[in-house]
Amino acid sequence: MPGSGAPQRRSLPSSRLARPSLRPARGRLHLRWATVADLPTLVRHRRRMWAEIRRYPRAWLDDHDVVYARWVRRLMVARRFLGLLVEDAHGTIVGSGGLWLMPAQPRPGPLGRGEMPYILSMYTEPAYRGRGVASRIVRAMVRWARGRRYGRIVLHASRFGRPVYNRLGFEDGSEMRMDLLARRPPTRRTGARRRTGPRSVARARRPRRQA
Repeated sequence: MPGSGAPQRRSLPSSRLARPSLRPARGRLHLRWATVADLPTLVRHRRRMWAEIRRYPRAWLDDHDVVYARWVRRLMVARRFLGLLVEDAHGTIVGSGGLWLMPAQPRPGPLGRGEMPYILSMYTEPAYRGRGVASRIVRAMVRWARGRRYGRIVLHASRFGRPVYNRLGFEDGSEMRMDLLARRPPTRRTGARRRTGPRSVARARRPRRQA
């Protein structure tokens, strides 16, 4: 895994800092692995991801920043979380994503390793969208996981990211869910319309073998 030596600890900056305005820099984009020193950027990007998906109360996001920073730091030190960053020609970080080696239940066959790569916290700065930043990060994660002979890589896609993941070869799986805190399940009645809406897990299709 990337990174070596003792991790550098930094205090997490205030999540209420103003968002810097970015102008796209010309030139090639550079992909690199994140270190613990990049933790503030990873937290900031995840916060913006949530803010764009749904309008959460600021207090919720503030609390989440602290919890997420602790969680990622612990997993990075344990080498169970990989962060990927994309920088522009000036060294400004314009996109990021995380790959978590998620504990998985025992199962027969090649998927029974006890852990599964899980893509999360994907974010690209608005000025750099449409330039393949997210695709580059995801492809690198897939290469990393395939090179270590993981049988599957998974993620939960928002409506914004789903087209990107579909183009990269991800497909909907069979996972279903029930939200226990939102509302009570509807009572079954004759002729009543049943509510549906399971959230699918996207997973990468395995490449076909060529004859």
